[in-house]
Amino acid sequence: MKSIQGNISVYLKNFPMNNTLDGYLADAKSNKTKVITVETNGIKITKYVNEFWTSKQRQASSIHEISYRACFKPQLPRFFIKLLSKPKDIVYDPFSGRGTTVIEAGLLGRNIISNDINPLSEILTYPRFFIPKITKVKQRLDEIPFDLSARAEIDLSMFYHPKTEAEIVSLKNYLTEKKESRTEDKIDQWIRMVATNRLTGHSKGFFSVYTLPPNQAVSPERQRKINEQRNQSPPYRNVKEIILKKTRSLVRNVTKKQKENLKNAGDNGLFLVKDARETEEIDDESVQLVVTSPPFLDVVQYSKDNWLRCWFNNIDTNEVEKKITVTSSIHQWCAVMEGVFKELYRVVKNSGWVAFEVGEVRKGAIQLEDYVIPIALNNGFECEGVIVNEQKFTKTANLWGIKNNELGTNTNRIVLLVKTE
Repeated sequence: MKSIQGNISVYLKNFPMNNTLDGYLADAKSNKTKVITVETNGIKITKYVNEFWTSKQRQASSIHEISYRACFKPQLPRFFIKLLSKPKDIVYDPFSGRGTTVIEAGLLGRNIISNDINPLSEILTYPRFFIPKITKVKQRLDEIPFDLSARAEIDLSMFYHPKTEAEIVSLKNYLTEKKESRTEDKIDQWIRMVATNRLTGHSKGFFSVYTLPPNQAVSPERQRKINEQRNQSPPYRNVKEIILKKTRSLVRNVTKKQKENLKNAGDNGLFLVKDARETEEIDDESVQLVVTSPPFLDVVQYSKDNWLRCWFNNIDTNEVEKKITVTSSIHQWCAVMEGVFKELYRVVKNSGWVAFEVGEVRKGAIQLEDYVIPIALNNGFECEGVIVNEQKFTKTANLWGIKNNELGTNTNRIVLLVKTE
């Protein structure tokens, strides 16, 4: 690892090399990396373009299969975690989302710090470090009383069959009581996590009638129109059976060693729900590697998309909306990132790394690395370059009108930074 860290530019230029990190990169394309030097605001930056990690969706652990809007695939953090850290090092994600970076770090035997100002992040992330036995989940589900007369305080009839709604509300009430009485244990938290993930979707594996993909929830008005257009009404879905089925799916290929690694990481980890500029709980110079993707301008409306998940977990969406950085102004966004990088410089070790995934927004009119790099340099980091992972799409993706590398969501671009003394 040290030889790679000391010659990162050589490694990237010659990728893939024979020493492909224990075979993880063995299936990478044989074409050599394209190296491009560009100048932005008087700063010369090297871009490395290749397929550095596979685009095959199913080559990741099943424990990652929790839907969340605007999240990257596990292969992205895995590449940097294996390249730039060693077991027991601390890997940190200040914008954790569904927890992809920290879960992958845990699987690989690293220690972790997870932070996100949206409380849904911890709900979806923390329980997966403590994988329960399926029999224990079934037993707990069987113990939860369902009141078939229960109804939500808001109209959810466009999403759920009355019996399904009763089961969801009963489960919500049970989890609320357990949390308020401080008796919610890790099995309850697991059930909460799975149920939160199953609220809406487009298959029989979700509680709802067919709706938009499960990484967001449409408004009740929009769902009514979807129902009219599809001539559909919500069918009955068995909540307990769906939770148990999803549990089996999440743990289906997690090995015993990986479960131990996750538990160790969870026991020793730090889970924060804070502004990434104000993380005093993290020790100075304690983090070896940061892998993250910040909120991108006004592209994603996090709390709006998650209103139903927030309802289920008694989270005030208005309060969440106030805290999350969603702005149409690049200057406001940069001001926030200035504070983030100042804090990252404090917590990252000397010779530690930051892999900062950025996106093309507004159809490529804005490339955020042009703004991120000067901010990072101003706060003491050095830029090793921008890594552009070219994703080769399948025939199915092309049928949906997706063309390789024409839109920001079709590529990953990572600003790679290092802290030097």
